[in-house]
Amino acid sequence: MRFELATVPGTAERPNEDWASLALPASGQGGSLVVLDGVTPPRGGDGCVHGVPWFTSHLGGALLELSGSRRDMPLAEALALSIRRTADAHRDSCDLSHVRTPQATVVAVRWNGESVEHLVLSDSTLLLEAPDGVVHAVLDDRLDRIPREVLRSLSATDALRNRDGGFFTAAADPAVAARAVTGTTPRADVRAVAALTDGASRWTDLFAEGSWADLMELLRKEGPNGLVGRVRALEAADARRGGETRWKTHDDATAVYAELQAPSDPPLPGS
Repeated sequence: MRFELATVPGTAERPNEDWASLALPASGQGGSLVVLDGVTPPRGGDGCVHGVPWFTSHLGGALLELSGSRRDMPLAEALALSIRRTADAHRDSCDLSHVRTPQATVVAVRWNGESVEHLVLSDSTLLLEAPDGVVHAVLDDRLDRIPREVLRSLSATDALRNRDGGFFTAAADPAVAARAVTGTTPRADVRAVAALTDGASRWTDLFAEGSWADLMELLRKEGPNGLVGRVRALEAADARRGGETRWKTHDDATAVYAELQAPSDPPLPGS
């Protein structure tokens, strides 16, 4: 098995609000990974005294623990419980009813010898690569359906945040977990997975440097650090040309790449 992870802040002036980790059970026959992209609040506050990095570390840690220790629990249920645990950790000190209370996008993947289970919430990306090289992108495209001119308005965006007809992120309401894109794929049909925050997926979905299959090939050859380095170069060149209209020239960028052991293979020594 091969696992690689890279996460780079968008700017040195702000802490990295992404969170990523993976876990392997002692049997060596399965595992899980979690990637979160913390939502940077606009000026004006979010009702929380802790901040987004605190939130993503608590939510990510809870979700990784539950996805590994409660392998009988569906990922959506694990996310709901993780949101509840995180909310309980700061509801006495923070205003969790604030529309911008700390929140994050979520990608979670869990696999064993029989299946690969996935969950995607909001605009991070999951790629599943089949043994024949075909790549399937699992996307929650609700944010993409909202017109750009609407998203340029903070009040209009807030009115659509975690609302029907808008988009959903993991915040303080456990019920949002039921809105995630979920599914299960036979283990034999997946040889590699990649989880990307939107700061890393820009290589394909913003700069159109290649398809999702091309991005997977780039990860295989150059790893997550290579992908993030290429994104940063594209962002810098774009900024010199005047750039596209977007909130941040550079965003926190996180990529996790995992090549899964063939289900028929024996456990690796020491795995």
